[in-house]
Amino acid sequence: MTIYIGNLSFQATEEDIRDVFVEYGEVSRITLPIDRETGKRRGFAFINMVKDEEEDLAIAELDGAEWLGRELRVNKAKPKGDDNRRPSRGSNFSRNPL
Repeated sequence: MTIYIGNLSFQATEEDIRDVFVEYGEVSRITLPIDRETGKRRGFAFINMVKDEEEDLAIAELDGAEWLGRELRVNKAKPKGDDNRRPSRGSNFSRNPL
């Protein structure tokens, strides 16, 4: 399982995130996305922990917690492409199939 951390301070580093989450168990991976155009952090991260129980505890304890001046949003990450949004107007979706 992967944890999504939203509303993350732009100053937070991978080391900062690891320091917080290691209190709940062993961290196996952290992904801190960087904006391609600006080179700045995007304000969210993904983290994997070794045991699912540790991830569940971290989510329960940290969701809504204030950290570095921001109220964190911590939950299970949704699989990529698993959003229920309608296609945008610029997509290749056709409302009138041939």
